[in-house]
Amino acid sequence: MQKIQLNNIWQQRFITDKPREKDHRPPYRRDRGRILHSAAFRCLQAKTQIHAVGENDFYRTRLTHSLEVAQIGNSLVAQLKFGDSFEHLAAQLNADKTALQQSLKPLLPSNDLIESLCFAHDIGHPPFGHGGEVALNYMMREHHGFEGNAQTFRIVTKLEPYTLSAGMNLTRRTILGLVKYPTLLDLSSPDYAKSDLQSNGDPRYVKINDWRPGKGLFYDDLPMFEWLLQPLSDADRTLFGQFQQPRQSPSDMLKTKFKSLDCSIMEIADDIAYAVHDLEDAVVVGLVNRQQWQEAEVELKNCRSNWIQSNIEQITEKLFSDQHYQRKNAIGALVNYFITHIRWKMTADFAEPLLRYNAELPKGVLDALNVFKRFVFKYVIRDVETQRIEYKGQRILTEMFQIFESDPERLLPRNTVKRWQNATDEGKHRIICDYIAGMSDAYALRLYQQL
Repeated sequence: MQKIQLNNIWQQRFITDKPREKDHRPPYRRDRGRILHSAAFRCLQAKTQIHAVGENDFYRTRLTHSLEVAQIGNSLVAQLKFGDSFEHLAAQLNADKTALQQSLKPLLPSNDLIESLCFAHDIGHPPFGHGGEVALNYMMREHHGFEGNAQTFRIVTKLEPYTLSAGMNLTRRTILGLVKYPTLLDLSSPDYAKSDLQSNGDPRYVKINDWRPGKGLFYDDLPMFEWLLQPLSDADRTLFGQFQQPRQSPSDMLKTKFKSLDCSIMEIADDIAYAVHDLEDAVVVGLVNRQQWQEAEVELKNCRSNWIQSNIEQITEKLFSDQHYQRKNAIGALVNYFITHIRWKMTADFAEPLLRYNAELPKGVLDALNVFKRFVFKYVIRDVETQRIEYKGQRILTEMFQIFESDPERLLPRNTVKRWQNATDEGKHRIICDYIAGMSDAYALRLYQQL
């Protein structure tokens, strides 16, 4: 097999720019620097991961979570260079493993690129976590909706003031790696108008979780999305936007089937950090006890992973040990287990190699990871105290949206007012949404109290 050579078009930027004098950094290192020094990235230090910021100094914030995802992402890329990660794909293709390894290794993202994606993957999340996301989607339900990943795309391509109109002006490949769902939110979200959901006009009394958004990009950002996909053939573009299944009812929320190689690695890193490190937070501060953990332990003993079955009792002992180094040992062993089982897979008959190949975890390993994710969701995210704080955040955001909507030229900051005045009537709501979504939890709370 021949080495795959990527088209240089993936290193292009929307606005052609030249490095500053004596700046010899490669393109993805420059992307990494732009993300790292952006206001949107700094704001992650004051945004909720799961627990409210300031509630306990030990808890991870969106910033520390993103740093951990980047470290795991680097480890995954390193693991994908080893022969073991090619065995499954070589068997599927009836190909020589060594030849396949030499052919595909050049596709892997550099450390700069994977870190760029991991640093940026959460910068579009609004205050108060996923609760804030749903609240803003409810307020934008008649104006193309709101979703955190779509806002990430919007920040890097438009809002972050590195350039006048192209945001951070990142390379095409970096932007592609941040697109988890390559479709428009209008196409993937439930058809609220035809569903049973009705708004009574007062968001305080709406069961707001019924208004969860689909997964996709904003209609407002369609021109940049079209620029991003220019290197793809018509057939690849159509295939890339396919959904996992057709809509059966108006309330269905659709998800696309495919993502780029880089995005698949970043998502696995994110899942590992969420499932394992957020569990560590919960154990340390006593939010989760050993009796509750038995539920997950039973599932893990019956999962299809021999390593998990053999080691789960020992891991449980260490996880709930009074000695902190024992718990760290257990967490490290779990992270290592998930990282070292990453492997290559072929997605579909794409002409573009960045789409044709992805990273994945084997079924048994993925089953084990999902047990951890379900446990964190049930006992940490759905904990009543966490939910009450999330509800409070939703109330704050929906009411602030109504306040700004009622008198924007009086109450919005000067720069935001200029953007609001220059926007079309349809686009004015998006300007208000951008302003609120960019707040930290603490700033949103302070501003709400001021208002």
